[in-house]
Amino acid sequence: MDVRLDRPAARWPAVPGWPFALALLLGAAVVAANSGAIRLGLADWQALLNGDDTQGALVLAQLRLPRVAFAVVVGAALGLAGALSQGLFRNPLAEPTLLGIPGGAICAVALMLTVLSAWAGGLPAAWRPFAVPAAALAGAWAMCSLLQGLARLLVPGAVAGLLLAGLALNAVAMAVVGLCTYVATDEQLRNLTFWQLGSLALASWPVVIALGTAVTAALLLARHWGQALNALALGESVAAQVGVPVLRLRRLLVLALALLSGLAVAWCGLIGFVGLLAPHAARGLVGADARRVLPLAAWFGAVLLLLADTAARTLVVPAELPVGILTALFGAPVLFVLLKRAQREIGGGW
Repeated sequence: MDVRLDRPAARWPAVPGWPFALALLLGAAVVAANSGAIRLGLADWQALLNGDDTQGALVLAQLRLPRVAFAVVVGAALGLAGALSQGLFRNPLAEPTLLGIPGGAICAVALMLTVLSAWAGGLPAAWRPFAVPAAALAGAWAMCSLLQGLARLLVPGAVAGLLLAGLALNAVAMAVVGLCTYVATDEQLRNLTFWQLGSLALASWPVVIALGTAVTAALLLARHWGQALNALALGESVAAQVGVPVLRLRRLLVLALALLSGLAVAWCGLIGFVGLLAPHAARGLVGADARRVLPLAAWFGAVLLLLADTAARTLVVPAELPVGILTALFGAPVLFVLLKRAQREIGGGW
């Protein structure tokens, strides 16, 4: 059994129910596009298709459709990142937020917006829009690499140990964010609050294209990783014996996690638990085969975030709730259920 990463990848295995899944995503997107402070209908869609400059058509073209597309690509990024992190650490409770990876990105963004703001302001004008995304990527990569090193020191399968390591690293990152908040000016404080609560309000077509390109590239690369992750689930020694280049695979997954989590945080702030829920929903539908779980986790992540963002925009109209609050309120109880299940599986104790 040779699953080396440099071999041509097979197509994704067929997943039952994909036509229904795509129809569900399309339906959720239509509901999201029509919902909000201004209710839209069929006439507004017709005006958009006809090129008319009506209020409804402008709202669809400039606000709703970019935001719907943004929610889809960000949710797909978070869902895929969650599936990859669970495969990398061989732990169904691993998730970028719980492991502190987005915390590292937010920490770097906080430092860029406060301590390093003068330096960022001295960059050439063409480079300034990329300063925060670059900082988020660097912070996510640093946190992911540090956690990976700590995880190798833990007993394989030690759920509590891995979670505690992630919580400890996240606490350090949040402490730095708190320090930045303390020294921030009023304007910097408003920006930091946006990043900590999570929002899709910065949706625009250029950002959608940039993040969508990254997610598409990650999905294409993940076609090469599914079989290797299946072997890695049996242990690193077993995976190495069947031809998996474990060290190279680990480095690639670390880079992918940093890219997906860093880009999501760079434009949306902290949105938790989507990366935890989406892979579990995928495994509940198609089993543990990573070749099927990875693309389906991206799809579930897109649907979950799209529904959460629709609720965030409509529950307190005309105001808007931070979507990160809604995902945390829904995801935290699910985490307790998963922890209780893990406790039963290992005999009633950690």
